[in-house]
Amino acid sequence: MKERKTLWIAAALLLFLPSLRAQSSSTPPPPPPPKKAEPAPAAEPDQPVWDPLRAEKAIEVGKFYMKKGDYDAAIDRFRDAAYYHPGYALPFKLLGEAQEKKGLKSEAVKSYEQYLKLYPHAEDREKIQKRIDKLYHELDRAKRKPRSG
Repeated sequence: MKERKTLWIAAALLLFLPSLRAQSSSTPPPPPPPKKAEPAPAAEPDQPVWDPLRAEKAIEVGKFYMKKGDYDAAIDRFRDAAYYHPGYALPFKLLGEAQEKKGLKSEAVKSYEQYLKLYPHAEDREKIQKRIDKLYHELDRAKRKPRSG
């Protein structure tokens, strides 16, 4: 019991001793140097940021833009969602849909393929694969079509 009391007294002295010394000296201690504001460490440019809640919000906003027919804004939101939640398949499926509606067929194929890569057992796998095949067929037909001019 006596040892505990001694420990408490020693701890109290260590805490209050510097402030007691400062009060007893005739000259006040110099103020501490001003701290320089350090910038927040930047994420590596090739490293995505993990923020699933932000990704879900971006998906929600992207779906809103899809309903309005603003495919550019929807594409931006779905890309944001993929950035903030890497490895999450849904943004790639939605991104593919928006790109397909905008006429960006090769980009849509890449997005759909990424969706299937991330979610190989998707319930809608056959439907998405049919879309990919259709888009490949349309891209192939566009390549073969002679240019008039």
